[in-house]
Amino acid sequence: MAGIYLHIPFCKQACHYCDFHFSTSLKKKDEMLQALAKELVLRKRELNEPIETIYFGGGTPSVLATEEINFLIETVYNHYEVISEPEITLEANPDDLSKEKIIALAESPVNRLSIGIQSFFEEDLKLMNRAHNAEEAEKCLEWATRYFANISIDLIYGIQHMSETCWIANIEKALGFGVPHISCYALTVEPKTALASFIDKGIIDDVDDALAEKHFDILVDTLTADNFVHYELSNFGKEGFFSKNNTAYWLQKKYLGVGPSAHSFNGTHRSWNINNNSKYIAGIASGKVPSEVEKLSKTDRYNEAVMTGLRTIWGVSLHQIEEDFGERYKMYLLQQAEKYIHKGLLEITSEENNEVLTTTKKGKFLADGIASHLFMLNL
Repeated sequence: MAGIYLHIPFCKQACHYCDFHFSTSLKKKDEMLQALAKELVLRKRELNEPIETIYFGGGTPSVLATEEINFLIETVYNHYEVISEPEITLEANPDDLSKEKIIALAESPVNRLSIGIQSFFEEDLKLMNRAHNAEEAEKCLEWATRYFANISIDLIYGIQHMSETCWIANIEKALGFGVPHISCYALTVEPKTALASFIDKGIIDDVDDALAEKHFDILVDTLTADNFVHYELSNFGKEGFFSKNNTAYWLQKKYLGVGPSAHSFNGTHRSWNINNNSKYIAGIASGKVPSEVEKLSKTDRYNEAVMTGLRTIWGVSLHQIEEDFGERYKMYLLQQAEKYIHKGLLEITSEENNEVLTTTKKGKFLADGIASHLFMLNL
């Protein structure tokens, strides 16, 4: 099984923390839609497996009309083998989700919404320069939950001066809408973003890692007590509502990334499209996908297996590491992991005659940093 990711590179305005590729001008929207459809056709032979997920990311895909979204989905169906009940996700912002838009989407093939709430508090939304307000955040969920069973919402923690009380209120507000999936991310300062500039100039304080860790612990305890499964570092889902699209990434399944800046993976190679809208459109018009390709070495693939595995409840299978990369890699992994096991940050559990390396509850927040110390750097 494989997936298709469609990058919609348009937003109404730039969030202060965002470093994704997008444009706030919609002038080239029609050209972009045609280019996306053409890229799908040009690359139809790259995946020789049925498509189980179609994911609209960005940018802000919800700026598209439902008819435009349907056009791209139809293009996928016309040129790829799609399973009978694929997961089709649309990332959306609350200000785009009017009652009429939600009803139209519910009548389309889209069957999962991923809504960028980020916070239910006005001051947080203004700090982040979100296009929606707190009232729109709640109103869109009132309607979305009437028409969609499969909804995920995004929340951001570790925001400067956000108290534990406010963070708990954010989580409880989300739980009050009964959504079955919640993705939560620590506010991160990316280079060349407005947030980085404000911090450098002393306009706002830098992010506080200790505060983010406190918020993370509250998040884990609150959601797991409400029967959410913490199945990936930033993702919590009720049983049956894990993101199939994102899970495929972490389990290293193949996916095709379509659109400017989109990444693809076929098991042995990664590729990424140019992150310039005009050059992307021109390249596709000439019949060539403007992208770069990297062949992954055995060490690259080992490092990715460790990174993605430690982020999930499925962990890193020691048997699979040995089978895919050899005993030397397995022994190296165990050697590097030893000190983290002694610190109570990692543990080895046995599952069906297979030993699996996973993070402990104490180690989850540090998963990415721990993984980097387990990487093979010179081989």
